[in-house]
Amino acid sequence: MQITLGPNPFFWPKHKLIDFYQAMAKQPLDRIYLGETVCSKRREMRTQDWIDLAMLMKEQGKQVVLSTLTLLEAASELKTLSRLCQQNEFLVEANDMGAVQLLSSGHKPFVSGPAINIYNGRSLRKLQSLGLRRWVMPVELAAGGLHNTLAQAQAISDLALPETEVFAYGKLPLAYAARCFTARHRNLAKDDCGFCCIDYPQGIEISSQDGTELFIMNGIQTLSAKTYDLIGELAKMQQLGVTAVRISPTQLDMADTIERFSKAIAGESVANSNIPLTDVTGACNGYWFGKPGMDQVST
Repeated sequence: MQITLGPNPFFWPKHKLIDFYQAMAKQPLDRIYLGETVCSKRREMRTQDWIDLAMLMKEQGKQVVLSTLTLLEAASELKTLSRLCQQNEFLVEANDMGAVQLLSSGHKPFVSGPAINIYNGRSLRKLQSLGLRRWVMPVELAAGGLHNTLAQAQAISDLALPETEVFAYGKLPLAYAARCFTARHRNLAKDDCGFCCIDYPQGIEISSQDGTELFIMNGIQTLSAKTYDLIGELAKMQQLGVTAVRISPTQLDMADTIERFSKAIAGESVANSNIPLTDVTGACNGYWFGKPGMDQVST
């Protein structure tokens, strides 16, 4: 089973982002996803910068995938998407169906990101016929749903299944909107936001009226406040045929998290939760068990 590093959902200064990935290149990661998936206004890294960084990671022995925006709203964003889909050096993670269409029409293999709604075997086989080689399971799908999807796909065709990747650690990507919540928090218009997301490298926590941490605002994206942690479910994933687990970037204890997943995959005993003490929101794993996502189910 591989360990992958998903695309960074937050807006960090370019030099900090480069330093982060330089450090990640030394970690036991099999695949690294690079690219802006949330907002095209985050221009610290241009398209060519991402490609240059991908080349650097490749030279250091990492498989690299370039990730696309999840919500496209402008012609300029489509132009950037087209450039990513037209390059031939790296596999692309399609995070919306526009990217799927461009890659399929170019007869290029691709990865589908967690925002692509694959909930059954028919959808999986259809996208596979368009060039899908690996799919990242939607984060709200349970283990039982994954089993049913793969079983249905196998019943439809004898063709080998695409690789299956599961989001296993990090803040859950829950929703995307046309409005920018971070700009609204600062009483700014979206088109004149001043790139204020860069002031919140871990997003902005949102609590309920009773003080329960619920969400994180991250520009147009809503993340879970709690950290999704499926390290205790790796054996189950292997039984289901999962080929890779995804860890989502954060500024907290990434090396330790990656090491623990590596040890767990190797069969070594590790504690189920690795949520840093500085992350007071705690852990969750509910979706995997068919429960509310913010629940923590004992295993």
